[in-house]
Amino acid sequence: MKPDPFSPLNRGLWARSRAVVRLGSVFAILATAAVRPAAAWEPSGPVELVVPAGAGGGADQMARFIEKLVVDHRLMRQPLTVVNKSGNSGAEGLLAMKLSRGNPHKLIITLSNLFTTPVATGSDFTWRDITPVQMLALDQFVLWVNADSPYKNAPSLMEALRKASPETFKLGGTGSKQEDQLISVLLETAASTRITYVPLKGGGEVAGSLARRQVDMTVNNPIEAEKLWREGVVRPLCIFDGQRSDHRLRVVDDQSWADLPTCMSFGIPVQYVMMRAIFTTAGASEEQVSYYSNLLDRIRQLPEWSEFMARGAFKPSSMKGSAFVDWLDRTERFHRVLMREAKFSAPLRGPAPMASATTAKR
Repeated sequence: MKPDPFSPLNRGLWARSRAVVRLGSVFAILATAAVRPAAAWEPSGPVELVVPAGAGGGADQMARFIEKLVVDHRLMRQPLTVVNKSGNSGAEGLLAMKLSRGNPHKLIITLSNLFTTPVATGSDFTWRDITPVQMLALDQFVLWVNADSPYKNAPSLMEALRKASPETFKLGGTGSKQEDQLISVLLETAASTRITYVPLKGGGEVAGSLARRQVDMTVNNPIEAEKLWREGVVRPLCIFDGQRSDHRLRVVDDQSWADLPTCMSFGIPVQYVMMRAIFTTAGASEEQVSYYSNLLDRIRQLPEWSEFMARGAFKPSSMKGSAFVDWLDRTERFHRVLMREAKFSAPLRGPAPMASATTAKR
């Protein structure tokens, strides 16, 4: 005789087994939820990328190129907007970042004014007031003259500087007591003369000033004068680095960045490169820094980024974490010495804070 599935006993057993199955399903769901990783942090609103320099310069061009890549490849769900804050040699942008502590929706692209501006202006700011995310590249400097200039190479220009009366030659540069003027002081020392330094708002304005022959020479970064070189308006004489550029992309006729001799090869003892890096505000969490660092990793892997690096003769130099922090420490100390030797340091405002004294001993 077959068992009756509808008997009271079997109905009870069936109900209890279904309850056990349902309870097991609940436990399985809860267990899955317990091991499921929390959603990674990402911006919940628009992100602002501050440029502490004028329009058209190397930092501005790189920031806007990053913005374009983010949009073109949909790398962020939230918009990324570039904002120039160049006032007081970039102190406006640096201090704005310091005051935005705890706001992870603000980034800044940094250059050497991260070190020079606080020393020159006495601003209450150090790079430790913001959070390093990642270095992207090192940027070289080039000695430029107008294409109609009689100086075809660096030695002929240096000889003219030595023979001319002091302050005869004008050198246009970005801002005052920043990297361009530092290089002008080093050139003065090499030529044993005085050069009239003309401070301008940004690399784009500097390049335009040379094109209009309002100044005799500049030390623009490659990307800032690349277009004018292609157009035959300006002429590069040498590069302020210990070695030639690696970039062999043809720029004019059969000339590439790699064809430029180093200024040091002509006996001009001037070597200087500048960082291009991204920071966020102080107080950023590891997850927030990681998000932006991963974003930059993805950008650097794009073919367009490689093309941009080659066009602007950048030295790709990715760095993050403790290695980047150590580099920032060393570079800050180096700039303090340069600024002091050039007599560009602002007068101290009262006793030095204990943190600064400790740093100086490191």
